[in-house]
Amino acid sequence: MTSELFSPLSLRSGHVLNNRIAKAAMEENMAGDGQLPGKELFGLYRRWAAGGAGLLITGNVMVHAEALTGPAGVVLDEAAPLEPFAEWAGAGRSGGGAIWMQINHPGRQIGSDMPGVVWGPSAVGVDLGRHSGRFGRPVAMTPEQIQATVSRYAVTARRAEQAGFDGVEVHAAHGYLLSQFLSPLVNRRTDQWGGPLENRARMLLDVVRAVRAAVSPSFAVAVKLNSADFQRGGFDADDARQVIAMLAPLGVDLVELSGGSYESPAMSGRPADARTQAREAYFLDLAKDLVTTSSLPLMLTGGITRRDTAERVLDSGMALVGMGTALAVTPDLPERWRQGREADARLRPVTWSDKALASAAGMAQVRHQMRRIARGSRPTPGTHPAFALVSEQRRQRRALRRYRAWLSASQGTA
Repeated sequence: MTSELFSPLSLRSGHVLNNRIAKAAMEENMAGDGQLPGKELFGLYRRWAAGGAGLLITGNVMVHAEALTGPAGVVLDEAAPLEPFAEWAGAGRSGGGAIWMQINHPGRQIGSDMPGVVWGPSAVGVDLGRHSGRFGRPVAMTPEQIQATVSRYAVTARRAEQAGFDGVEVHAAHGYLLSQFLSPLVNRRTDQWGGPLENRARMLLDVVRAVRAAVSPSFAVAVKLNSADFQRGGFDADDARQVIAMLAPLGVDLVELSGGSYESPAMSGRPADARTQAREAYFLDLAKDLVTTSSLPLMLTGGITRRDTAERVLDSGMALVGMGTALAVTPDLPERWRQGREADARLRPVTWSDKALASAAGMAQVRHQMRRIARGSRPTPGTHPAFALVSEQRRQRRALRRYRAWLSASQGTA
């Protein structure tokens, strides 16, 4: 018997996904030389493409070469060669599914050791208590910088389509730049981008309009949005409901719901809100409320690892089920579900009391598995989080040296 999980989904752009399972974005931090996709990413996406998901969404692709979430981030701007991106798109489509590029600007969420710029809606730094020094101190963006950044999103989207991707997902969640503008805690502006939600949403809406205008009508445009930030006085579910309504007339195909940020890392399965303590689908309670008023198809991501949970998500009215960590451990999980099987193992849990450190270790564990998959090796979900974190930090230091040299050289030729 074929469940709704394996039924196609038609989107308003005419784009058709062949099933309701998506590989959600996870930041791979695997760029090769020149901040470009290379053989590691090609291998990883070929493996995922063979695993049966109807849609693969890439990890963060940066719209601004001077603003990266990590030193091994991929950059697609006006200067980047398209050939590596075309190969990446081909790897992602090799199993018959679609591939969308997630496009992003980190804003203030940039490491303090990174070169480049640290921008935000306001000069409000990331508060991680004793770990706050891990991030740079942001400066408030000027109107000119805001407009230039909107244009950068459009350039990246246009070039993603030229490279053969099927769509883009504009990242406006997890405390990155567009999410920062949406948050009343981070956005303290008093001009047209600050104050009421209509103003705080202005940059996101301008980005979506610019992206939609830069690509073909048949090219998918999605937005990733927090169902809530899980911070008192922050962006909440009612805000999310209003933003979805604002996006509806702009030609958006899909809104992916997630939650949290580095300050409250609910997206890592450490929610600060009692309503989301369920071990799986931890944003489902909030998302169920949003489904009732959304005219756009919704995708839910966060903690889904079993087929019955995925079916419960679809039964709640979601159009698409997104999985990240589960596919870093079991890259063929959708195909297993089709055959009536489940995953053999789950990632070793991180039980550290320091939330910021635990979140970093959890992400390092996931990247460790992705690198193994990229090399054609089997995942090792029992890897100790401390080992994964230390080896990730070592990698990041090497990548940082490469990125500094590349950025310096590219600025010298600009």
